[in-house]
Amino acid sequence: MNPLTKARIGKTFLEVPRLGLGGTALGGLFHDPSDDTATSTIHRALQLGVNFFDTAPLYGAGKSESRFRRGLEGLDRNSFILASKVGYALLPQKPSGGQELFFPYENPGALHPTFDFSYDGVMRSLEGSLRRLGLDRIDILHIHDPTDHFAATMKGAYLALDKLRREHVIGALGVGTTENQTVIRFLQAGDFDCFLLAGRYTLLEHAALQEALPLCEARGASIIIGGPYNSGILATGAVAGAMYNYVPATPEVLEKVRQIENICREYSVPLQAAALQFPLAHPAVAAIIPGARSAEEVEENFRFVDHTIPAEFWADLRKQSLIPPGAPVPS
Repeated sequence: MNPLTKARIGKTFLEVPRLGLGGTALGGLFHDPSDDTATSTIHRALQLGVNFFDTAPLYGAGKSESRFRRGLEGLDRNSFILASKVGYALLPQKPSGGQELFFPYENPGALHPTFDFSYDGVMRSLEGSLRRLGLDRIDILHIHDPTDHFAATMKGAYLALDKLRREHVIGALGVGTTENQTVIRFLQAGDFDCFLLAGRYTLLEHAALQEALPLCEARGASIIIGGPYNSGILATGAVAGAMYNYVPATPEVLEKVRQIENICREYSVPLQAAALQFPLAHPAVAAIIPGARSAEEVEENFRFVDHTIPAEFWADLRKQSLIPPGAPVPS
């Protein structure tokens, strides 16, 4: 599978390579790379032709966006596609009261993220992102984690981003979520170009096949797959301490991964190659954006997408009920 084949985002004129670079690791998720390592990671992606990047204010409290500024500095603005997000305001102090956000970033910026889906709030968020990125526009702007804030999002953030889209300040309007039902609910309520669905359509998880992906396909909205390694276990395999959805994997998940690994060994297919290529086979999926924290990881992801996988491999996964009968697979 060619990592650089282009796919259109929804009904827009934006085209992205099937393989992009997610910016969570560059924001210091669990472990913080150095500034120089972050820059070399971005530069290596560009050298390989991977010019689709995803970031967000949440990732390291602005650190990921700032590192993309350094990595993309001096480039022709039309030579890359960049996505970021709104929905988290970066404040000088932690919000008082309420539950703390899940924020597993090492050495984050001084500001603290808290939800803000208001019209004015997302406009301020965009201004802050443009400043940190050193850019005059963002190609794809997602509303970040709005699952529990539907009404506020549709009355505030959605109206703001729809106005920005009509004014060509942004090229595409999306939602970033880890929930299939969020994709369905927002797609039924508004005009969205794409959805960043993290961790929910992978070699391990297939529930999105039932409704979310078919609905996107029918409405002409693209899916961008975040977290194709499910937070790590599909990259490391079923090793001790393997992470699945940001926490240690359960025995049941470890056993399923071991079964997949057995078939991988039989066909000499790297587990990572199967993990990255599986979601790309669905017609609603435009791209995957695995995170990387080094140039070497970028190179590995590129090779894994490019790795030839025999049809018999996918047939055996189906035969052993490790992927559903109706799941599209690479041809």
